[in-house]
Amino acid sequence: MGNTIAKPGEPTLMMAIQKGLAGPHLPVKAVIVPRLPFGKVRGRAGNWGRNINPNTGKMFMLQSMSRQNLTRLSLGAALLAGFTFAAPALAEEATPAFKFSGSVAILNDYRLRGVSQTDKGATIQGSMTLTHSSGFYISTFASNLAGWGTFGGPNLELDLIGGYSIPVGALKLDGGITWYNYPGGATLTSYVEPYFKLSGALGPVSITGAVAYVPNQKAAGNWFATPTSVVGSKYDNLYLWTDISSGIPGTPVTLKAHVGHSDGNPGLGPNGTSLAPTGKYWDFLVGADFAIGPVVIGVAWVDTDIKTSSVAYQQLQPNFSSTKDGSTIAGSKFLVSLSAAF
Repeated sequence: MGNTIAKPGEPTLMMAIQKGLAGPHLPVKAVIVPRLPFGKVRGRAGNWGRNINPNTGKMFMLQSMSRQNLTRLSLGAALLAGFTFAAPALAEEATPAFKFSGSVAILNDYRLRGVSQTDKGATIQGSMTLTHSSGFYISTFASNLAGWGTFGGPNLELDLIGGYSIPVGALKLDGGITWYNYPGGATLTSYVEPYFKLSGALGPVSITGAVAYVPNQKAAGNWFATPTSVVGSKYDNLYLWTDISSGIPGTPVTLKAHVGHSDGNPGLGPNGTSLAPTGKYWDFLVGADFAIGPVVIGVAWVDTDIKTSSVAYQQLQPNFSSTKDGSTIAGSKFLVSLSAAF
């Protein structure tokens, strides 16, 4: 099963602020109208009127203001003050441009497209993803390895993924590249694999259809074990798969299913492995996830159609089998996992 790693509305006041449409915050000066101990302002409200100071006998000019205009000014000042204090609050609620997420999991076996990468033993895995609001994302996935999945060194898989996800109507299109990397291991182990996924919902059921393709690379080459093997050769690999899942209403249970098909190198590559052991095969998975807060308990049955009695299987031995007892590493198995997201 492939590793998976993940996004407008009407104009708002905050959009107006960001675009400069709302204008700058204007300073508000308080207007105080004292009670004059002399004379009476004559003339129309809001106009300049004449008056005589009884103490000096001199004429002076005074701008009078009606109660109505004073009320309007007070309301305007209050609105400006409220806008000034409200704008920062709106800014704090804006959606951040970047989002970070991750997960950690413990499983009783690491099955990649139905084939064990840990010699049918337990594994600890982790992933981290940084997503931009535009739809671009970068991610990494790490897991320990054993048996068929090892290439020496620390026996570690450390994949780097970069991609772009965009809505297409009611669907979501996701495309990117995965770099499968085995740091500290043998040479000619790492390879790149572009992928495209299209997902959507049919009522309560979520459906994903996807394709991943490895262009001709030496790491995927057919170097040994078959009549057509050539040392130094390159080979490609095509993987098609579909994932289906649906939550059970009123419960923390999600049912899931997966089916995939590999088409690639029938022999062994430069380090004695293959992306598609036996050349062509199907892998299957059915199971359920139980969510308990941020923790998910998963159970599943996984299998492939690779037959141990076939010539394609026999010619890959002893590489394509368990190092512990020589049993198949592509047979059926009940998987249990415990994972948590953050």
